[in-house]
Amino acid sequence: MSRSPITERAPRPAGEPAQEGDPVATVRVTYRKSAIGYAHDQKATVAALGLHRLRQTVEHPDTPALRGMVQKVRHLVAVDGVPADSPEVAARFAAGGPGPGADAPDASSRREP
Repeated sequence: MSRSPITERAPRPAGEPAQEGDPVATVRVTYRKSAIGYAHDQKATVAALGLHRLRQTVEHPDTPALRGMVQKVRHLVAVDGVPADSPEVAARFAAGGPGPGADAPDASSRREP
């Protein structure tokens, strides 16, 4: 008997039925600083994120486990193009909102009155 692969899905409010094709929030993690000279567990966390080379970017579903991994190596990675140790990312992760940069306005949309 073969098992079907486990798929990651975004958490759903209690009582709301799951629907096929629901979008899953994703986070883009970029390896921006070498782990040489850091503890073995931090090197293992970078590898577990699927990062092998500097400036490599991977996309993962936004889960509490992923957020914990990013938090552990926040000085080595960037999340959605923003350094993970920046206050912007820390505030978004603490609030449990969508991945960083999801609703941030770009510079061209800001206008002075």
